[in-house]
Amino acid sequence: MKTACKITASGLTDVGLRRSSNEDSFLVHEEGRCFLVADGMGGAAAGEIASRIFTETAARCLLLSKDCSETDSVAMVKAIYQTANAQIREHVRSTPEHKGMGCTADLLHLHDTGFVLGHIGDSRTYRMRQGKLIRLTRDHSLVQDQVDQGLISREDAKTHRLRNVISRAVGVKDELEVDIIRGRYLPGDLFLLCSDGLTDMASEESVTHILRNGEPLRTRNSQLIELAKSGGGRDNVTVVLVEVMI
Repeated sequence: MKTACKITASGLTDVGLRRSSNEDSFLVHEEGRCFLVADGMGGAAAGEIASRIFTETAARCLLLSKDCSETDSVAMVKAIYQTANAQIREHVRSTPEHKGMGCTADLLHLHDTGFVLGHIGDSRTYRMRQGKLIRLTRDHSLVQDQVDQGLISREDAKTHRLRNVISRAVGVKDELEVDIIRGRYLPGDLFLLCSDGLTDMASEESVTHILRNGEPLRTRNSQLIELAKSGGGRDNVTVVLVEVMI
């Protein structure tokens, strides 16, 4: 049985304390029930361009139908990633000095009965349900691969000097492999999409504490940004919160 998905959402980004420019980008599109965080890489203006291309591609490719099925949602999410990847690759071909540019990206779409989440890189998506925070994504990074192989511990990974080396990104190769995560939502579910500027600077326990406090979403956005900055603010930080109302 199809259910109406009433949601409220809010996003916020900040340059942080050490960077001179912000290469992150986000989208909050309640009508299209689509939300994303993209974190640019490549230095200079290139990372900012890559994340912006991804965000603008998503905004153009949205399905606005109120009767969107899971199959439709999966197809749309995959198309956004593939289209953005091709456009970033084309930009690099026409602007060789931007070679190596790309972005990580998490894109959440809520369809009639559940959600579809696309994921590439080390930006993350979490879901809080009944006060418990669960990470829905797995980092595509060198240290995560080493953790999975049992070569280093999760604690060592948090401070590893190569923790920001990612193994998958949008725009780096012609062929793109996207993680597609599917699930159901329940009333009261709260989704957090964020760049690694938050997760590198703050523990999941401290993030959970803020998400539980019941403040308006915009206030919790600001509190999460300040949490990252109080932890050092070494990178741009972007957070998007999406709450399922009924």
